[in-house]
Amino acid sequence: MLKTTGPHLKFERKYTRLHKGPIAGVDEAGRGPLAGPVVAAAVVLDPKCIPEGVDDSKVLTAARRAELCARLLECARVGVGIASVEEIDSLNILWATMLAMHRAVDALGFVPAMVLVDGNRCPKWPHASQWVIGGDALCMSIAAASIVAKHRRDCMMEELDALHPGYGWASNKGYSAKVHQEALRTLGPTPHHRRSFWRVAQAELDFGSVVQAAE
Repeated sequence: MLKTTGPHLKFERKYTRLHKGPIAGVDEAGRGPLAGPVVAAAVVLDPKCIPEGVDDSKVLTAARRAELCARLLECARVGVGIASVEEIDSLNILWATMLAMHRAVDALGFVPAMVLVDGNRCPKWPHASQWVIGGDALCMSIAAASIVAKHRRDCMMEELDALHPGYGWASNKGYSAKVHQEALRTLGPTPHHRRSFWRVAQAELDFGSVVQAAE
């Protein structure tokens, strides 16, 4: 029986009939932060083994995302793709996100028959694909991908927080929280900050001016 609320399998069932093969859902995490990579995940679900509670990652607690991510790794095919800060600054965040999605699908280890992508556009790739606006709240495999991508990126930012204390990355995950902005002002940007983002570029200019004035 199909779910009446939250993510469902209607998209997967429709495109499985049309394309006669595995359907992957793709989503990303980390387009908006001032620091850290953008991470994408591709998930092909086994309809007979879908963890209970899969939903849009934004409505789940960190603990629940961690639990569901572990279960998805056990019973689904999962690929993760990352685009670095350097790639974000070189390509811009949109195309770096597309690159991360491309890498996530490649990381599955096989070619899916169809890819469902959260958002309003698909990467330029050879795969048959369809974008789904609000897909992480509507499509089960995209919701699963949102969980994996969000959990993986959060773990990365917690590791970076240990290397660069003071910015609050363990809690804000690189987003523009007050503590993060204050640290940019007083400590300056790190190598993990996105200098193509205006807040970081301005903070680098301001911090450089303060350092020069103190010399």
